[in-house]
Amino acid sequence: MFIGHFAPAMIAATHPKAPGLGTLFVAGQLVDFGFFGFALMGIENFRITPGITTMNPLDLYDMPFTHSLLGSGIWAIGFALLIWLFTNNRTSAVVGGAVVLSHWFLDLLVHAPDLTIAGSPPMMGLGLWNYPLVAMPLEILLTFGALSYYFAKSKATSPRANLALALLIILLAALQIFNWFAPEPEAATPDMMISALVAFALAALVAAFVGKTRTLKYA
Repeated sequence: MFIGHFAPAMIAATHPKAPGLGTLFVAGQLVDFGFFGFALMGIENFRITPGITTMNPLDLYDMPFTHSLLGSGIWAIGFALLIWLFTNNRTSAVVGGAVVLSHWFLDLLVHAPDLTIAGSPPMMGLGLWNYPLVAMPLEILLTFGALSYYFAKSKATSPRANLALALLIILLAALQIFNWFAPEPEAATPDMMISALVAFALAALVAAFVGKTRTLKYA
């Protein structure tokens, strides 16, 4: 799951007390921000194992702090507390935290068994990455279905609204196409990790631009 992690962010953005769309995009990928950051520091680890799943060569064998349910829950609570600290809005904090936690459950659908409850076996994952004809349409439907829902529930407040929305659509499509069809990496290098972090940040920045040009119809 890649751009599909932004689907809960776009749905949550239709709540009148939700954080901004850019913040919610960060929430949707916060667990992976943490994972690749930890991987750069050697705190969590992965390797490239061609064929480990049909669609994804990442062997995610060591990620107890980000991709356990407990770890994801701690990231969610931390993010919610941060939102509450800056906004003093409990509803906004709960919405943001829920989007963070959604990451684990979406990963559960596609990952090979490499997720845990608290960092140790049993290993969990339904393995849809082994079934491209299921996983690929699912990701597209989740992402662009959620974007359509957000679009239907919001209205433009700026002449740049259509440009912002078009940029987001193009960026999400480009990121997913690259994720699916780019040559497989040969090793888990720092450049690969940094590229992932840049992609997540770029998506959040464009989403923030979209959020600044739209408002809810019934706030």
